[in-house]
Amino acid sequence: MGSKRDFYEVLGVPRDASSDDLRKAYRRLARQYHPDVNKEPDAEEKFKEINEAYEVLSDPELRARYDRFGHTGVQSGTGGGGFDGFGFGGFEDIFESFFGGMRGTGQARNRPQRGQDLRYDLTISFREAVFGCERELEVPRYETCPTCHGSGAKPGTTPARCSECGGTGEIRHVQRSVFGSFVNVTTCPRCRGTGEEIVSPCPECGGRKQVQRMRTLTVKIPPGVDTGTQIRLSGEGEYGTLGGPPGNLYVFITVEPHEFFVRRDNDIILEVAINVAQAALGDKIKVPTIDGEEEIVIPAGTQSGTIHRLKGRGVPYLRKPGRGDQLVVITVEIPKKLSRQQEQLFLELSKTLGGAAIQPQGRGFFDRVKDALGL
Repeated sequence: MGSKRDFYEVLGVPRDASSDDLRKAYRRLARQYHPDVNKEPDAEEKFKEINEAYEVLSDPELRARYDRFGHTGVQSGTGGGGFDGFGFGGFEDIFESFFGGMRGTGQARNRPQRGQDLRYDLTISFREAVFGCERELEVPRYETCPTCHGSGAKPGTTPARCSECGGTGEIRHVQRSVFGSFVNVTTCPRCRGTGEEIVSPCPECGGRKQVQRMRTLTVKIPPGVDTGTQIRLSGEGEYGTLGGPPGNLYVFITVEPHEFFVRRDNDIILEVAINVAQAALGDKIKVPTIDGEEEIVIPAGTQSGTIHRLKGRGVPYLRKPGRGDQLVVITVEIPKKLSRQQEQLFLELSKTLGGAAIQPQGRGFFDRVKDALGL
């Protein structure tokens, strides 16, 4: 169509046109040039042009940019084409926009429906998260009524054909418009699209076709899960209707904090305090791991913040073999109260160690922790 025309000219409105004026002009021109109505060769191009103009001018921000900069100011805002970007794919779509969605599907809504998914929140211990476990869940869910087998009717009776829709599940109305006559199809309000009417409801489900039951399920928790892990149990959600498949059950895991272990990804961090004598002279100590006690060597001269790595004593990986590590962080505890004998010993030690001296800044505790954690 050559270079783009001015959008106000396309809609045939002045530059100070109100929102109502724009909408009225757009509807009038859209009816006139919609390709499903207008069979002229250039109708589709004109319809695209009209939609693009209205898409820009009906948006206050885009309109302001267009008024200031012209087509250049809105090139990235319209999506490159008003017809596709505006969302009209055919005559049914524009009809729906003009008349509030009053168009039917032409089919009764009595197809099989998939059941709803369910959620179960499960809290497990730190140890269960590391090694995995099996837990029994009590899950309430709606299942097909065992008395009427999902028909909703009292045993010995059958649902009758709906008296309002005649069994089609649909109510049809003829709607007249400027385009001609249209058939508006809606779901039957009496039978809700099933085409059947329950005259004698089932005494157990009351005609609802489903009853709530408490179901006991066993779920296997794999080693290595953490808070936020989801486990899907396929087909263990609500039953479907009209023969539809059941939904799924999603188990959301929450892990209780441990008394002294802290988890970081697949590593376990443990802080252990030693006294100044152990730090200065060295020692062998036993530390807890998630597998049991393990002995580690404290070298003479150990500083506070030293980290011992115990390979393979961490949390198992979920999707690959192997485990993380346990990081034992050593802190040197300074006594707050001393006996007379201890004070005397520290005084004697102090004489041999010399006074305070300023030292160059070395690597700090947090630097060593970052190295150990691979940060």
